[in-house]
Amino acid sequence: MKRALFVTAGIIAASACVPTWAISLPAAGPAQPIPDASTTSSSLAPAESLAAGSASLVPLMATDGQANQMTTVDAPATSGGDVGKPIDDITFVRKATESAYKEVNSAKEAIPQLTQPELKRIAEMLVTDHSGANARLAKLADAKHWPVPPAPAAGAPPSGTANSNFDATWTAEMIAGHEKSVAMYRAEAQSGEDSDLRKYARETLPTIEHHLAELRRLQK
Repeated sequence: MKRALFVTAGIIAASACVPTWAISLPAAGPAQPIPDASTTSSSLAPAESLAAGSASLVPLMATDGQANQMTTVDAPATSGGDVGKPIDDITFVRKATESAYKEVNSAKEAIPQLTQPELKRIAEMLVTDHSGANARLAKLADAKHWPVPPAPAAGAPPSGTANSNFDATWTAEMIAGHEKSVAMYRAEAQSGEDSDLRKYARETLPTIEHHLAELRRLQK
């Protein structure tokens, strides 16, 4: 009897030593397996956040790319203001006539000052070709009852002496003037309102382009 009481007392004492969390553990539900370290939420969170952030950047980058492309496409091809853009026919007649007058007078003044024989030949060609083009344009404008600018008064004969610097300066000025004329004539030939003026621009454009090519060839 004493032995049975001793065993029972030992069991009660051992039970008193069991932690309370061990006793209450079944109340928390069945045991769950320990998750693998590679699939924990803490390791996935940065990757998911990065993926979400990258996805949100894609449409923004595409939008910026489209905006930059439109800016590039819509930018003007030349820096000469409205040169190269379609203008009304009467404005074209005025600008083309004034440009031809300027180039004819400049060529006439340059001939005695140029040192290169090839440049002298080009200057003489400019006088002949632009004078003829202006005469045809004036005849067309008169038939359409369009105003034509009067020819400027002749300037004093040049008093300077021939030098290589003058050759280079004059050539650069003629190139700049012919580049603007080519752009203006191309625009008129493509988009002019009057069919006769478009035809004149198409027929005259190759001559001006030839002048420009010759001037560029001799530029130093």
